[in-house]
Amino acid sequence: MSLHQRRSSPLAAWFAAAIGVLIVYACLHPFTGWRDPGLPPFDFLWLPWPRYYTWIDLTVNVIGIVPFSFALVAALPGRLSRGWAVLATILITFLLSLSVETLQNFLPSRVPSNVDVGCNTLGGVLGALAGGRWGGRLFDPRSGLTRWRKRRIVDGQLGEVGLVVLGLWLLTLLTPESLLFASGDLRHLFDLPTPLQFNPTRFVKVEAAIAASQLVAVGLTARSMMRRFSPWPVVLLFLLGLGAKTLAAATFFAPGDPLHWATPGGQIGLAAGVALLGICLLLPARSHAMLAGMALLVGVALVNLAPENPFLPSDAALIRQGNLLNFHGLTQLTSSLWPFIAFAYLGLLGAHHQRDALSGR
Repeated sequence: MSLHQRRSSPLAAWFAAAIGVLIVYACLHPFTGWRDPGLPPFDFLWLPWPRYYTWIDLTVNVIGIVPFSFALVAALPGRLSRGWAVLATILITFLLSLSVETLQNFLPSRVPSNVDVGCNTLGGVLGALAGGRWGGRLFDPRSGLTRWRKRRIVDGQLGEVGLVVLGLWLLTLLTPESLLFASGDLRHLFDLPTPLQFNPTRFVKVEAAIAASQLVAVGLTARSMMRRFSPWPVVLLFLLGLGAKTLAAATFFAPGDPLHWATPGGQIGLAAGVALLGICLLLPARSHAMLAGMALLVGVALVNLAPENPFLPSDAALIRQGNLLNFHGLTQLTSSLWPFIAFAYLGLLGAHHQRDALSGR
């Protein structure tokens, strides 16, 4: 491939679309109280530097948009040269940031900021340059990663959507206050009461059952996506998951507590989940999607029955500060909805495998 030739990647398009939707949600949630402030919508662009801004705010606004612009370069039509794709990505990133910041004028809980637009655009530049330099190697059909995907993962958009689903699962683990692997909590999403009171013995059992069921569900979902099974991608997925959980605990609690997730219940659930997953993997491959769906349902039911975690650090309010609120809202929404997205995806996988079985492939 010459310097200016490039190919559009459907996988990159799925990632860019998913990240873009999450960015819009993070910047505009809770989507309530819309009103007209009676001011020119672009006045915020000319305001002086805000008095109360931290390096964390600046860093989050720069880094948070980098994955979007990185993937977008590879997602743009192949008729654009690499240079034009980078420039188009920077422009799209700027317009996305300007749009959501302008819409924040109409939300009483939000304050539009020219600094946010500037930091987002800087992140867009960094991500676009990185995408122009390395994105082709990552997403190009001839890259090693793409060849591996074609050998191991189901063909076409179904496999690409599955990789996005697993990527979103990793994002759910950046919610620091949730139990290990817990997702599908609808109580925070719809402001529902907690049905069970805290009891130490019961809490450990519920926590262990949540971790075990969700581990089995994720592991079997990953297995169901594979054309040829290898345990190493599943092992890597869970190592990345534990790394994300550790990073969240170290970053969002002050002082950091990297192993906050390694509670007695979490450790028991991790061990039990590994054992159960190993047993399930010995069963016929056609049963894996069904078992993953059952494990998801069990995990979601337990998450919504579990009492509030009483062992959070007293300074957990750090996640509510500044632009960390945006990020926390993003991860919390993803965590709440992920099992239902995964359940729908498993249905598509099951139909795909059934067609393959009927056709004799």
